[in-house]
Amino acid sequence: MLKKSSIYIFIKAQFSAFLGGAVDYGIMVLCTELLYIHYTISIVIGGVIGALINFTLNRNWTFNEREVTGENSEVLIQLLKFSSMVVGSVLLKSWGTFLLTEMGQIDYKVSRIVIDVLVSICFNYTLQRYWIFKKSVS
Repeated sequence: MLKKSSIYIFIKAQFSAFLGGAVDYGIMVLCTELLYIHYTISIVIGGVIGALINFTLNRNWTFNEREVTGENSEVLIQLLKFSSMVVGSVLLKSWGTFLLTEMGQIDYKVSRIVIDVLVSICFNYTLQRYWIFKKSVS
């Protein structure tokens, strides 16, 4: 049976992911449509900013990993782990969206949302809870 605190952490993590994703998407559209930056570059810009927002929210709010000792080594290790998770997440989302679109004959906008939700819950959340911010999990 799931603990009440586990459900609460899961909901907070999904909210953080949603906010990071919304910022990511908004910046992508802003950069492409208003600043005329090629969409592939806009995706990277939005992705980096969205990931930083997600990391900060999850570290300080979802998993309560605020610095206590004043040392930055723990933050650096978590940021490196988070960065590797982001690379894996981007690869899963890209390939998953491509496969679902091409093989399932589904519009890429719908495929992207389906894959994003699956990767967010099954991959990103799991790695953040049990690897990146492991210390705070009881």
